[in-house]
Amino acid sequence: QVQLVESGGGLVQAGGSLRLSCAASGRTFSSLAMGWFRQAPGKKREFVASIVQSGAAAYYADSVKGRFTISRDNAKNTCYLQMNSLKPEDTAVYYCAASITIATFREDVYIYWGQGTQVTVSS
Repeated sequence: QVQLVESGGGLVQAGGSLRLSCAASGRTFSSLAMGWFRQAPGKKREFVASIVQSGAAAYYADSVKGRFTISRDNAKNTCYLQMNSLKPEDTAVYYCAASITIATFREDVYIYWGQGTQVTVSS
């Protein structure tokens, strides 16, 4: 089993920045591919970013490319999502997820999920 705990969400003005953290426990972190997803009110959960086990490659949704950066510190068992130039449409609950196989945009590949952290961007 893997436990994932997100932190770092909050209220920020448009154009501002936030950094989300996802602390993992219960399994060798370096064996897990990590992903971030988000769900806005009334919408389906969507892919934001993912990163491979070594951190050597990362993938992004078009809507966040160039503004968000996913990273990881395997020594600290933590994955991060740096969010810059935030927009009101980035408002959502952000979820961290872990995969024992590949880093992908597909939700069904991720078998461990955090509880989510709220990000609200005001205009």
